[in-house]
Amino acid sequence: MGGRARGNSHVMRIGSLLVVIWVLIGVLAAYQRDYFARDGGSCAELGNVVITVLAGPLNYLGVNPKIEDCDVPQPSA
Repeated sequence: MGGRARGNSHVMRIGSLLVVIWVLIGVLAAYQRDYFARDGGSCAELGNVVITVLAGPLNYLGVNPKIEDCDVPQPSA
């Protein structure tokens, strides 16, 4: 029984490591596109940063995710 729990622990660690590496590659792609150097920012710009980070290594396979328009609901008066 202890071996099975230990095996699941290794799988969880490897999975967590892969997720961290995926996100770090996405952060690198966003950095290379100068997304972190821009002042201010709109909803679409923030969305571009988030989607680029989540796309991770896919950015280097030709995926160039963009959010062109972002409609944020305004509070009622």
